[in-house]
Amino acid sequence: MVDWDYDYLIKLLALGDSGVGKTTFLYRYTDGKFNRKFTTTVGIDFREKRVVYTGTGADGTSERNFRVHLQLWDTAGQERFRSLTTAFFRDAMGFLLMFDLTNQQSFVNVRNWMSQLQANAYCDNPDVVLVGTKADIRDTRNVNAKLAREMADRYGIPYFETSAVSGVNVDAAVLTLLNLVMKRMEHSTYGAPGSEPNGSPTASHEVEEAPIR
Repeated sequence: MVDWDYDYLIKLLALGDSGVGKTTFLYRYTDGKFNRKFTTTVGIDFREKRVVYTGTGADGTSERNFRVHLQLWDTAGQERFRSLTTAFFRDAMGFLLMFDLTNQQSFVNVRNWMSQLQANAYCDNPDVVLVGTKADIRDTRNVNAKLAREMADRYGIPYFETSAVSGVNVDAAVLTLLNLVMKRMEHSTYGAPGSEPNGSPTASHEVEEAPIR
């Protein structure tokens, strides 16, 4: 029996080139373990998780815990599924934009994914977290950490280096995105002063780099 007792339903979308590790990343987040048996995602799939978010109460000042039901949508990275993937952009409230730290081309293609987001998402500056995957693979790493951080700063978005194998920074990346989405909702509801949408410099300093093991 499904438990529908929650305060918010939040839909997050993982996107990036095929093979960057979107499915294993989401599985690590929802199930807390690494699964080597996943095959290439065909079309769209999703996973779910319940979390508690501490946010602003009805008066706009006090704190309150909200029960959040996360739907994490997993998209196919292949070009032939691109029209199907972009159809989900407007329904998503936040985006995990992933690239493979061992694949330079997947990093170069981040710009293309950002262009598609800006053209198809719910607004011009949606909430996005840039995620470098496979940080545990040191020998074949092919993306410089400084360049990745510079790209994140250019777009004004947080950047995390993660590993679905070890779990490093997986939770942090998702929770950072959830915080951005929830704060945007709070600002639109309560009109909090000084609110900054994602895409501003205030979001670019939340950078954590995974240790290379």
